[in-house]
Amino acid sequence: MLNLASLIIGVVALIFAVVAFLPLLGWANWLIIPLAVIGAAVGMASRGTAGRNLNLFVIVVGIVRLMLGGGIF
Repeated sequence: MLNLASLIIGVVALIFAVVAFLPLLGWANWLIIPLAVIGAAVGMASRGTAGRNLNLFVIVVGIVRLMLGGGIF
């Protein structure tokens, strides 16, 4: 059940991450990354790994987008 919750959080965060790729919406990654961290924490509490892996992917995408846009470093 926790894996399903983690997958749902991950899909929502991924949809927001795709929207955040639009110009002038890169600031949304500062909100998406903590959401994905919560999803990854829920995924770590479950037996399955799909939700955790999806959220880790969203975290990496968000951080790379922030680095490309000058939001980090």
